[in-house]
Amino acid sequence: MYTDMIPTPDLTWQREALCAQTGAEFFFPEPGSSVREAKRICAMCEMRPACLDYALANDERFGVWGGLSEKERLEIRRTAH
Repeated sequence: MYTDMIPTPDLTWQREALCAQTGAEFFFPEPGSSVREAKRICAMCEMRPACLDYALANDERFGVWGGLSEKERLEIRRTAH
């Protein structure tokens, strides 16, 4: 098995992130629901850049990560290629 060759991402930022102290329902709302509250929390979070980097590097497709919605992250990925 090749598990020794797969680098483990540094996730220490997650312990410091404001979302770790808040309910997941803000960051993973029902389809069609507002993400305004999640973005407000993200805007105050010092870990926002690390969170967004993680989401983009790992192709997170659901929820608000680093203050951006799924659609906003998709647009970044599209323009990066």
